[in-house]
Amino acid sequence: MKLYFAPNTRAVRIAWLLEELGLGYDLERFTFGDPAMRSPEYRLVHPLGRVPVLVDGDVTIFESGAIVEYVLARYGQGSLHPETTSREFPNYLQWLHFCEGMLMPPVNTIIVETVLLPPERRNEVNVKRAVKLLNQLLAAVDERLQGRDYLAGDFSGADIMTGHAVITSARLGGDFSDKPNLQPYADRLLARPALQKAMSL
Repeated sequence: MKLYFAPNTRAVRIAWLLEELGLGYDLERFTFGDPAMRSPEYRLVHPLGRVPVLVDGDVTIFESGAIVEYVLARYGQGSLHPETTSREFPNYLQWLHFCEGMLMPPVNTIIVETVLLPPERRNEVNVKRAVKLLNQLLAAVDERLQGRDYLAGDFSGADIMTGHAVITSARLGGDFSDKPNLQPYADRLLARPALQKAMSL
């Protein structure tokens, strides 16, 4: 397997997953905004020039949530997701997709408005709205974690997806002070050697 990767991006989720499963992979590492990602050659790998992309034999797949589902279905051997007959399986799917469906849109807005755009084009109103929405969404995660260590039973792909977004949100306006379950949850995830390895790449 080959993982196209850049630090501090969604590609960390895929490295984390592969490390959790003990799967070997080659790393094609970019820096964030690397011009090589816009090259015609790389656009044959990802049409928008983004990461992550996983190449597995004759399969090339992008979108972090799709990659998580693909890897677990093909190589997970029943680990990191509940059985389909389990009461937790619908929760697993829900919280796995909550990441990109709900949490990441305001995170993306905050990143664009505070990092990617030049100062003269930034819109503070957009940032404030996005931070407000982000914290409303984080409150839902906090509520879900009441009395639970993880989002859907045992640690799973849902935690890799949404947990990574929670950790990312902490430096982008996410306020954990009134959400007592979020920091312990983030700490549990950050203590996992597989995530530590993925974040060090």
